[in-house]
Amino acid sequence: MAKIIHMMVRVLDEQRSLDFYGRAFGLEPADRLPFDGFTLIYLRNRENDMELELTVNHDRTAPYTHGDGYGHMAVVVDELDGEHTRFTALGFPVTPVKEFAPGGSLLARFFFVTDPDGYKIEVLQRHGRYR
Repeated sequence: MAKIIHMMVRVLDEQRSLDFYGRAFGLEPADRLPFDGFTLIYLRNRENDMELELTVNHDRTAPYTHGDGYGHMAVVVDELDGEHTRFTALGFPVTPVKEFAPGGSLLARFFFVTDPDGYKIEVLQRHGRYR
């Protein structure tokens, strides 16, 4: 059986991304691997077994494009409204809180926040299948 261990995003500014992921989700560097031309930084917190890998290409100066494919990382929190308020106060770009209740049964409450490189992160209320 396969185990997911990390997902990777390419970032333009290492410090800006470390600041965002640290303040938003409490993720801290678990490892930093510098190579010729790029650096890999693995982020985690004590709640996670899976890591977020930031790839910094040293010679990159232009922002990355995301194309027309829609993908995102998702996290769960105990208090969605409180996190939405906190993210807003931190100046992070957030969408309004939404409820998804097909057939009248609540499946999810969530909002999205955008990181400094334009990646969307779904923040879900811990509920049902989202634990």
